[in-house]
Amino acid sequence: MTARVAVITGGASGIGRATCLKFAKKGDKVVVADFNEAMAEEIVELIKAEGGEAIFVKTDVSKQEDVEALVNITVDVYGRIDIMFNNAGIGAGGMILEQNMEGYFKTIGVNQHGVAFGIMAAGRKMKELGSKGVIINTASVFGYLASHGTFAYQASKGAVRMMTQTAALELGAYGIRVVGIAPGGVDTPIIQGYKDMGIIDKLNASQMRGKLIKPEAIANAVYLLSLDEADVINGSIVMVDDGYASFK
Repeated sequence: MTARVAVITGGASGIGRATCLKFAKKGDKVVVADFNEAMAEEIVELIKAEGGEAIFVKTDVSKQEDVEALVNITVDVYGRIDIMFNNAGIGAGGMILEQNMEGYFKTIGVNQHGVAFGIMAAGRKMKELGSKGVIINTASVFGYLASHGTFAYQASKGAVRMMTQTAALELGAYGIRVVGIAPGGVDTPIIQGYKDMGIIDKLNASQMRGKLIKPEAIANAVYLLSLDEADVINGSIVMVDDGYASFK
């Protein structure tokens, strides 16, 4: 089978890192897109050390020109793009009435605009190449559930839901699938940053099986959604939350 080419944004850590390693282990060529050069290069070297193939493209997903360049470099190097995983994301807290606007715009820029730019760039290139690729977007259970102090984050993830559905509707005519995932509590560096605030204990308790989800489990779900066997899953946001949303 011809190796596929997977572009993964936010590939240097957390869910992105685990997904890069998963696709590489399965024999796919991986493009690690991230702003953190040192961490991304580490992933590339790890993949190569295990016999895989990967490159790093420094990318700020909040800049459309960076995302366009990412997709173009991918095709220049590998001649194709099969999977675009728009995963890069950040978290910014703040109650609505005390919202720091710099944090608000940064969160919207990465989480919402970054996904939009990825859909557009990958969709155009897949159409141009005539490839029946798949675009996978990282939404969140917090695009469905309200909570205190995460206004910008939840606004951005709600937008990802609708962008996924609308893009699937428009791109289906070209054989391109667009799906999303909605993780619950995942043990990522973002979450660990709140450890001293007791949030991790609360998240553990709120999971149906009493523990945070490992990034590798989310990577497994992303890989499954990328396969031809998942061809009928299109325009859907798949809950990968270990029952968090149902439990709430």
